[in-house]
Amino acid sequence: VTVLLWWEPFGRPRRLADCRRRYNISGCRVSADRSRFGEAQAVLFHHRDLVRHGPGELPLRSSPRPPRQRWVWMNFESPSHSPGLRGLAGLFNWTMSYRRDSDVFLPYGYLYAPPVPRPFVLPRKTRLVAWVISNWNEEHARVRYYRQLKEHLPIDVYGARGLALAEGGVVDTVSPYKFYLAFENSQHTDYITEKLWRNAFSASAVPVVLGPRRANYERFIPPDSFIHVDDFPSPRLLATYLKFLDKNKPSYRRYFAWRKKYNVHVTSFWDEHFCKVCEAVRAAGNQIKTVQNLASWFES
Repeated sequence: VTVLLWWEPFGRPRRLADCRRRYNISGCRVSADRSRFGEAQAVLFHHRDLVRHGPGELPLRSSPRPPRQRWVWMNFESPSHSPGLRGLAGLFNWTMSYRRDSDVFLPYGYLYAPPVPRPFVLPRKTRLVAWVISNWNEEHARVRYYRQLKEHLPIDVYGARGLALAEGGVVDTVSPYKFYLAFENSQHTDYITEKLWRNAFSASAVPVVLGPRRANYERFIPPDSFIHVDDFPSPRLLATYLKFLDKNKPSYRRYFAWRKKYNVHVTSFWDEHFCKVCEAVRAAGNQIKTVQNLASWFES
């Protein structure tokens, strides 16, 4: 199977993955060489680059589209940060995103049961609440909620408006904290990003989440693995609960009970995405469809 990237994501050339070695997906060639358009079984179009270059750069006029070739629309931003969806009806055969109802579904992370569970050791926790934020916008619900929450308990902010990250990056910075504010930049179905999977879970901090509704999170993670801001009538009462957990070790440790059964996988951008498309093409056989109304599906 040959998968062609029409644009490399964000215009950054990269060494393309060996799918067999990294993900045990064999018979897969990923290429950014447009001269292979005629032989590619799938062509990947990254939405952010499609917006940047414009639909005029799609291979509509220059090369006839081979029969059975699948065009795959790929996007990992939320609808709030995905302009230009309206003009894309009827162009693509498949969608690939974090949405569970995508043709090729790849979340930002997932839990899996390892064949042999390893005992979980909670790192030493010496600090209370951390938040790492690069895109600070006073209009975002997450910034408004943070402003209310910080009136009632101390929060260490890193990134755009705060402290510098530790040398090892986000996970090393967050590891000493008991709680992490996994606040999404916008609230949409299934939009649960690395803020939960990497920043909180990989650092063994309990995520305090602001994003889709609790029921949506529970499709992906156990109900006792996180704290949702919606569980509390006010930021003040959430702060009171976090302070209670800070002093009550058995209650705090209950948020890690799920780790006896599950490990955390953080999805690797972008190699894993390219290889996953390859695998999907192999599994799909000859069945071809067209995404008639991309915008109304993705914005729903």
